Amino acid sequence: MRKIATLNKISKAGLQNLPDDYTIVEDINEASAVIVRSADLHSMEFPEKLIAIARAGAGVNNIPLDRCAEEGIVVFNTPGANANAVKELVIGAMLMSSRNLLDAMRWEASLADDNDVKDVLKAVEKGKGQFAGTEIKGKTLGVIGLGAIGVLVANAAQQLGMNVMGYDPYITLTAAHALSNTIPVIKDLSILLNKSDYVTIHVPVNDSTKGMIDSRRIDQMKDGCVFLNFARNTLVSEDALCEALAEGHIRKYVTDFATDRLLSMENVISIPHLGASTSEAEDNCAVMAGDQLVDFLENGNITNSVNFPSISMGKLNPEAACRIVILNRNLPSMIAQVTTAFSMFNINIRDMTNKSKGAYACTMMDLDDIVTEEQCQQLESIDGIISARVITA
Repeated sequence: MRKIATLNKISKAGLQNLPDDYTIVEDINEASAVIVRSADLHSMEFPEKLIAIARAGAGVNNIPLDRCAEEGIVVFNTPGANANAVKELVIGAMLMSSRNLLDAMRWEASLADDNDVKDVLKAVEKGKGQFAGTEIKGKTLGVIGLGAIGVLVANAAQQLGMNVMGYDPYITLTAAHALSNTIPVIKDLSILLNKSDYVTIHVPVNDSTKGMIDSRRIDQMKDGCVFLNFARNTLVSEDALCEALAEGHIRKYVTDFATDRLLSMENVISIPHLGASTSEAEDNCAVMAGDQLVDFLENGNITNSVNFPSISMGKLNPEAACRIVILNRNLPSMIAQVTTAFSMFNINIRDMTNKSKGAYACTMMDLDDIVTEEQCQQLESIDGIISARVITA
């Protein structure tokens, strides 16, 4: 019986999709895997038997990735599972900003408390002109980051009649195929910023992207543009942003990530982190997280990990005695040391694959004999090997 801990409320659709021999528990110390949404794991001590954490969502800033890797814990996320939900909110937010809907609705609601207003319909007709907006058709949208969400936003905006251009120096082949072939991918971000009436950012937060929209990039934006951020607030320099808003260089800033300072700024539309808050997105994320955990626990395959490489050998070969999954630091001669060890164990390697990602790597082998606990301990004593896990049918 495998036990999975849930540290937040997880969609029943994902939990019900787990095999019958899986049990959901609340105590992480009982579990070999965890499904989490927003719970902060940075200060949490992990039990030795914990080997996997799945984030039911894309962002993983609530998980200590390096510490997990050093402890042999593979961390998964679910990119794309909530992409449609975010896309719809971005498009809605763009329409809201272009038509001044938030200010208009607040003004109209205030009429109920205005003792001087005797006829609301007349007051509305008299005052609505102050909220006249613009149409998005024919305007230019610049999309920074062409992952699952960015591509959906770009395609949807084009279908609404916008001129769209994208920027992503690391665009994947899958994303390139999904992107409309009439949307240009610009190599120079400054050109995109200078030509766009609307700019939306969809990139992950890491050391290379944190603060990427700084004062220099904001200066390159077209005067009077609308800037939408449904990725993370730490991608943007708040000082530079607030200065640009105060000067009118940025007409409106629409974000899913409020801060104390932004809540007090004019021309900021702040949404309480609703990007993935739909029942459909929560179901999709939970199902995807559960499926990835099951495949890893039962077959050793790694899909959508953020701290280890993607690697797969399918299901265990029925002619093999076992499969071993070795997590290690990405160091020279690791494969040679592992294969030498199995030669000393007198165990034949039927099939093998190895993948690396940054500082870490994974080696999977289907073997003709069962690896003993003592042999696993010998493997883990090799400098650089973090863990060795045996999977049997």
